[in-house]
Amino acid sequence: MPVRKIIHVDMDAFYASVEQRDNAELRGRPVAVGHGAKRGVVAAASYEARSFGVRSAMPSTTAMRLCPELVFVLPRFDVYRTISRQIHAIFAEYALLVEPLSLDEAYLDVTQDLRGLGSASATATEIRSRIFDATGLTASAGISYNKFLAKLASSQRKPNGQYVITPEMGPDFIRSLPVAKFHGVGPVTATKMQRLGIETGEDLRAKSLAFLQQHFGKSAAWYLAIANGEDDRPVVADRERKSSGSETTFAHDLTEPGEIEAGVVAMADEVWAWCDKMSAFGRTVTVKVKFADFHQITRSRSLPTVIAQPDLLRQVSIELVRTVLPTAKGVRLLGVTVSNFSQPRPSARDALPLFDSDGTAERTNGAKGDMTGPVA
Repeated sequence: MPVRKIIHVDMDAFYASVEQRDNAELRGRPVAVGHGAKRGVVAAASYEARSFGVRSAMPSTTAMRLCPELVFVLPRFDVYRTISRQIHAIFAEYALLVEPLSLDEAYLDVTQDLRGLGSASATATEIRSRIFDATGLTASAGISYNKFLAKLASSQRKPNGQYVITPEMGPDFIRSLPVAKFHGVGPVTATKMQRLGIETGEDLRAKSLAFLQQHFGKSAAWYLAIANGEDDRPVVADRERKSSGSETTFAHDLTEPGEIEAGVVAMADEVWAWCDKMSAFGRTVTVKVKFADFHQITRSRSLPTVIAQPDLLRQVSIELVRTVLPTAKGVRLLGVTVSNFSQPRPSARDALPLFDSDGTAERTNGAKGDMTGPVA
């Protein structure tokens, strides 16, 4: 079987970068997209804001305490969706298989060289250049032989860069990587692994399948596989989606009802962005609440007709979370999911190579945004 060539493209601070692009007064300043009221939540943060420790899903009061000069901008999801459509149209020119993950992120299987560019890294470079020319925004890319490593690679040269992990590099790259940085290993699992003496990929690789099954159940085989750089998941371009959800774990437990409601609204807006983009409208809303003691509850409501307006999704989400308020326990995680779709969704458009045509790799050094690690 030929080596697969997968690109993971991730826009750089997408929402915040759009706002800085469209408003010259915001450029170079710390910007947060979200509701800056006392009980608001940060939906996205510019790199200037991130340097102060501001992160998405952070309460606005915490963000302002970390960065008093922070500028809050209300989200404009209609604008973000329009730009996302531009970006995904570019993807479709380079790949038969494209798997959208969100408005600003996608996997592309570029094993088939549609444009005759000779390599996956050349393809990623041209895609990023096309995105910048079309939108004025920068993107980062990771290129590898599977989805897990491509996702890890895309964070290595952020912002405005790209990185390749070849099959020869994969095992060594993972060996020293902290398990907390593994995509798919959340904070709770990472802490549990660390208690078991598993700090890095090498530590995880050294454990037997039986040991991992004892502590992690059905996930054990997956953890052992990715520790060895193995991930056979295909890039799926036309997935049948039964639901669309978004959830976040907060840096600090939320206790104030208004703050909790604002968190739910932020999640509802994320979900609506996908629903509207895909023209997929469901009838059932589910709100997930995980408390500080890790006790978890869900509340659901089904409507007689599809939810076709963002205000209705926000309203139902707030009403559902209010059924558990007030709460004596802090809330560490909130999630909103829409399901029970009642109309067909348009198919997502599908995907793009890793090595040069002769199977060799070259090394390129250049200005910011160029590949500075091994390239394929």
